[in-house]
Amino acid sequence: MNIRLYNARVLTMEMGRDIFNGEIWIKNDRIAYTGTDEEISEAGPELPHIKWDYELDCGGNLLMPGLKNAHTHSGMTFLRSYADGLPLREWLTQKVFPNEAKLSSGDIYELTRLAVMEYVSGGTTAIFDMYLTPDTIAEACRDTGMRCVLCGNVNDHTSSPENMAEEYERLNHFDPLISYRLGIHAEYTCSKELIHKVNSLVHRYRAPFYCHLSETKEEVEDCKSRNGITPGMFLEGVGLFEYGGGVFHGVHLSGEEMYTLAKREVSVVTNPCSNLKLASGIAPVSKMLEKGLNIAIGTDGAASNNALDMFREMYLVSVLGGVQDGNGRGVKASSVLEMATVNGARAIGLKDADSLAAGKYADIILIDLHQPNMQPENDLISNIVYSGGKKNVLMTMIGGKILYLNGNYNIGENPEKIFESCNNIAERILG
Repeated sequence: MNIRLYNARVLTMEMGRDIFNGEIWIKNDRIAYTGTDEEISEAGPELPHIKWDYELDCGGNLLMPGLKNAHTHSGMTFLRSYADGLPLREWLTQKVFPNEAKLSSGDIYELTRLAVMEYVSGGTTAIFDMYLTPDTIAEACRDTGMRCVLCGNVNDHTSSPENMAEEYERLNHFDPLISYRLGIHAEYTCSKELIHKVNSLVHRYRAPFYCHLSETKEEVEDCKSRNGITPGMFLEGVGLFEYGGGVFHGVHLSGEEMYTLAKREVSVVTNPCSNLKLASGIAPVSKMLEKGLNIAIGTDGAASNNALDMFREMYLVSVLGGVQDGNGRGVKASSVLEMATVNGARAIGLKDADSLAAGKYADIILIDLHQPNMQPENDLISNIVYSGGKKNVLMTMIGGKILYLNGNYNIGENPEKIFESCNNIAERILG
């Protein structure tokens, strides 16, 4: 299918390329061409004649790469606004784990579709999803058109290294939209024997490794009591980071851990809203950047956030950086937008989804600039990070398919049916 997006401002997120007036051409699931209006006009007859299957006048609004939610638990939508106001350990053990045990794989399929609606209406074009039934998450994302990287969730109570190896080999060939990475829930939910078994898989496949890490002070102190060292250094000593990967949260990383993770090319995915809501703390993003770490952004699940809104996360990453540093400067808007797009794609292994260039995936969003919160245009990137919101998302395209346009969903199901199904699941499980 040949698609033309024209009369647009274009932000490709390519290094050294500024926003320009131009258009993007798409062939099937990839970008075929990006060019300025001047380049297209000057090339004239030299450009190939293309019969367009679909053309969209962007009305002078901004085309940019979709946002990458680099840490989420989509199936947790049934717990949205259910167990608010609790610290992490109590929240997990008393409210989350007991109710998750009642979920069926079919429930998680429906709950994931609800999350996909929230993702695409908010400009998210790829997710890194860690949850209980990878097969039905993969099916839900394939059926709705969502690009999804699945993360292993092995722990002492869920799945096993043997299951994860089977999922790794199968789901990495399931569908072009789906891929899979090795991972555990966290050091504190896994026995040493289990961690060493997962390490064997990492080395068998020579694959990157992912997990929750240093989310709370309690987690860090408990690990030091058990092992004599911090969680990051314990997992490094086992050998799990030899092929890179990523960690989620990293709120209480030591300087030694930051240095080690950077050396191993391990990304850190910060989740500011969830960390604030659960009183876990504020991640030292500026210090991580100084250490050379690749920082990405995620929402975490709807149970601890309660939204799956990357615009809100971007704002918090920047302003909380100023609080953490004590100088009010925050993390630069341009750096934050890189975290939510380019860095996120790299953190989860989507090298063809980091920018809008020929040959990359056609994972594109259209931002409405004709709204009060986007005016005046002193700095469009700052506008996106500091004042932008889901209401500015006019279109979300993934793999050349428009899944959301002007408030309408194209995800293979009536939204009201998804709402009804998910409310029935929540009522059945939560009473």
